[in-house]
Amino acid sequence: MARTPLPDIIEPTRPPAAVDAARSTSLVAGLVTSLRPSQWTKNLFVFAGLMFGQRLLEPPAMLAAGAAFVLFCLLSGVVYLLNDVADRDADRQHPIKRLRPIASGAVPVSAALTAAGVIGLSALIGAFALRPLFGLLALLYVALLALYSLRLKHVVILDVLTIAVGFLVRVAAGAVAVSVAVSVWLYMLMILLALFLALSKRRHELVLLADGATGHRRILGEYTPYLLDQMISVVTASTLVAYAIYTVSPETTAKFHTDKLALTLPFPLYGIFRYLYLVHRKEGGGSPSDLLLTDRPLLICVALWAGVVALVIYGPSQLMHWGQ
Repeated sequence: MARTPLPDIIEPTRPPAAVDAARSTSLVAGLVTSLRPSQWTKNLFVFAGLMFGQRLLEPPAMLAAGAAFVLFCLLSGVVYLLNDVADRDADRQHPIKRLRPIASGAVPVSAALTAAGVIGLSALIGAFALRPLFGLLALLYVALLALYSLRLKHVVILDVLTIAVGFLVRVAAGAVAVSVAVSVWLYMLMILLALFLALSKRRHELVLLADGATGHRRILGEYTPYLLDQMISVVTASTLVAYAIYTVSPETTAKFHTDKLALTLPFPLYGIFRYLYLVHRKEGGGSPSDLLLTDRPLLICVALWAGVVALVIYGPSQLMHWGQ
């Protein structure tokens, strides 16, 4: 007995309006992803001036620092957009970065550049409205990182130094936003810490990509794991020494009316050693922000350090000194 053929199952077609809405939603989601909100923790450097400038308990200063943080998040997002546009061909050779919206084609280059222009201009207007000098530093940050994306990332040693200077500009801008002066030692500490993170990231890329490293990032051909390990060793020691000197310097003890800030040294010691352990034994370090958010011991260390520093600077005994 012949079987009656089953009718073909025809999937309902989506109305053109629904297709356009889905594409628009996908484009917006891709643009938001390309701004890399997960990397915005780097902009916490903006709060260094608020914390160490003894203005953490002042609402106007807190609002100004919060505004500075938001503006730098937007500006760093613009830099990521420009960087992804410039690196889209190289990113397609990377096992992870090839999934980025611009590299994968989910976000057209024209849309990325348009978004970068609109967001960047809006953020710079807001930066100059906050404080003219803050606006100049924000403009310097964008120009420096744009130059990095176009040229400096291909120049050995200058590539990691440029990244470190970008962190330094964040610290300076945060101090300007709340009208405080920051110790020279603190600036030195910040640039050394940023160098440590940048060099660790280079090492992670070099080891992860092996023979394909130069295909992804040409500058990696100028480095070797041994050379990077030597640089990291120098910067690690320098960072810890700079922090120790800062905590006991006459300027610091006079400013905070205590020498107990030196008691916080075990936290950066553990944090840096933990980070090195993750880089060398767990193949981490590709993204410092992701590492900070995903590694619980490292996150706890940073939180405890911040809490103890705040207690030393803003404890009851210190508030009595301020009131005198």
